Amino acid sequence: MTEEQTVKETFLKRGFAKSSVFINSKEVYQIKLIYDQILDDLEGSTYLRSDLGGEGDLGEEKITQIMCPSILSKSLKKSKTYKKALSHAQYIMGEDMSLDFDMLINKRPYTDTPTPLHQDAAYWIKMPDKRAISIWIAIDDAIKENGCMWFIPREKFKIERHRASILGGALSCEIEKDNAVCIPLKAGGATFHDGFTPHFSEGNRTESNRRALILNYRPKAMIDFERSKGIDHQGERKVRNK
Repeated sequence: MTEEQTVKETFLKRGFAKSSVFINSKEVYQIKLIYDQILDDLEGSTYLRSDLGGEGDLGEEKITQIMCPSILSKSLKKSKTYKKALSHAQYIMGEDMSLDFDMLINKRPYTDTPTPLHQDAAYWIKMPDKRAISIWIAIDDAIKENGCMWFIPREKFKIERHRASILGGALSCEIEKDNAVCIPLKAGGATFHDGFTPHFSEGNRTESNRRALILNYRPKAMIDFERSKGIDHQGERKVRNK
């Protein structure tokens, strides 16, 4: 069985999977250059930028989230990374999968601010076709100490009650973490998860950034449905799927 087949089988069964080497070191380097340009462009990224850790100062966020970075850099969508991610999304979930949105999430050094346990679908509006896959790509080595991903195997397609634990911060829900799986990655590795799979990450307690690029895919018809409702993933972060 190929790694791609293993990823698909594991993803469909548990709601998450991983690829140890999703992009090579040369591609990581190219993405990192673009990533840092966007991260450092405070003026250009302001309207897409927020702090998942709460209301941090511009450029001094604890957990910097920049939505839709491919709007700011056309090179991203033309990259091998985006092409490979689309290929995987279509192989795993169907040929009608298309890029809905992308984002950058960076945990700054020594900020030690966790991303709370949540399900991505809590942020999304209700849609008749619930297929979705998020591909989380490590741009730096991601380990427990700097905030790698943890997943709880998805047992049912149900969204728990969510709330923002910190004003302006990320959503969270209450689920037992006893069977959570820690997934450290080398730079270039990736995880895959669906919208119903609970996940979280711990704070960055190291001297380096923990940069990640996340690409979300769903059926093109559902993207068109979202846009018809005014959802482009650039607005206020809040619970939508109540």
